[in-house]
Amino acid sequence: MIGRLRGVLIEKQATEIVIDVNGVGYEVLVPMTTFYGLPALGQVVSLYTQFIVREDAQQLFGFSDVTSRRLFRDLIKVNGVGPKLALTIMSGIDSDDFVRCVQEANTAALVRLPGVGKKTAERLVIEMRDRLKDWDLPGSNSKMAVPVSATKVNIAEAEAALVALGYKPQEASKAISALKTDDASSEELIRAALKNMIK
Repeated sequence: MIGRLRGVLIEKQATEIVIDVNGVGYEVLVPMTTFYGLPALGQVVSLYTQFIVREDAQQLFGFSDVTSRRLFRDLIKVNGVGPKLALTIMSGIDSDDFVRCVQEANTAALVRLPGVGKKTAERLVIEMRDRLKDWDLPGSNSKMAVPVSATKVNIAEAEAALVALGYKPQEASKAISALKTDDASSEELIRAALKNMIK
């Protein structure tokens, strides 16, 4: 129904944003992999979307590219994986790394994601393997040099985002405190912590 939105970004916090499109504010849920690339507030943003209607809710999910939206659509077809868990999975691991885990049957990496137990990881590998066999993987996808010593506000925001994604507060705190960095933004801290947590 709604396949794409283009408007002004007026609110953003980890996994939830609001886009003003001609005076109408659309609440959009986004994975952290999309959140990292969002512009500053007041800037124009364009996202590919997936509208999902449930008995108790109508939700709009946004993605930076059609490939990410395709992965989300494939994930929610897996038995036991709803939109919330799909968003968590896509927030904890980037698309190419997820596809690599599925193709290599690396369930050990998948169970490190919040909400993914052993059975769910096995189902993901079994049910997603055929759907993702034509996925074009780049040679390598590790481009995050982690910076150190961010402000207390950024640290608090990063920890809150990890908790919102399903990690326990002590896990979030430990993951952030393990990072060594200077002037890191909350987005950089979240990205680095998530990357370390699934290794």
